[in-house]
Amino acid sequence: MAAAISRSHSVWVAVTLVTGVVMFAHAGPTVTADTQRSSFDQTNIVTTPLSAVEKTRAEAWDLSDIEWRRYQTLMDGIRGSVSPATLSPIEVLGIHARDEGERRRYAERWARLMRDDAERILAFQHAYDRAWKRLFPSDRLIDPARLSDGETADVTLQPTDRVLFFTRPDCASCDALLRRLLKRVDTLAGVDIYLLGLPSNKAVRDWAEQQAIAPRWVRSRRVTLNHDGGALSRLTEGQGEVPTVLRRRDDVLAVLSPSVL
Repeated sequence: MAAAISRSHSVWVAVTLVTGVVMFAHAGPTVTADTQRSSFDQTNIVTTPLSAVEKTRAEAWDLSDIEWRRYQTLMDGIRGSVSPATLSPIEVLGIHARDEGERRRYAERWARLMRDDAERILAFQHAYDRAWKRLFPSDRLIDPARLSDGETADVTLQPTDRVLFFTRPDCASCDALLRRLLKRVDTLAGVDIYLLGLPSNKAVRDWAEQQAIAPRWVRSRRVTLNHDGGALSRLTEGQGEVPTVLRRRDDVLAVLSPSVL
């Protein structure tokens, strides 16, 4: 009887051990599989390659895949909700820089891009001026005959008006008037600035930077920077003085008093 009980106990112990081994064997791979799946999913999220369109856009801004993914993540958050659609990836990454070195790196990259863009804009403006003279040699870009008398004209400003502003460097009254005008730039169709006495594009660019003229205004042509090229003299028969302010409405020009601004 004791022998039978001993054999039964041995069998029960053996079954229990086998069952435990089997359960342990099944449990192990399940945990491992979950761990591997989680690791794979995380890696997959990080290393998912950019689409062809995303790759092209990232390369246009000289950004790596990781930088572009970070930019997209930021724009999916509050930054995309509170910022204009024209905010560049460089600006987004710079605003959300994680340390001073990163902030400086993006700031320098943006400064170089804006410098190059200003050069292109001014070069195209000069090409346009030359093209006008070549194609329409007998026409004036600004026709004095269409210049209304400021005393009788309606001197108010409307959202569809453009303002022509003639100025020169080292003119305190010009700078003060320009600051007042720039405060209204977003309420107008645009402001065309004509500069006297500046010999080069670099001088124009440096002057614009000193006057805090936003690059986005220049890029969108809400503000244009132009060498005077004798325009003020032609309009005033050589009697013009800076600052001079004109309003263009429906191709008709009117002299504006500085008090209007």
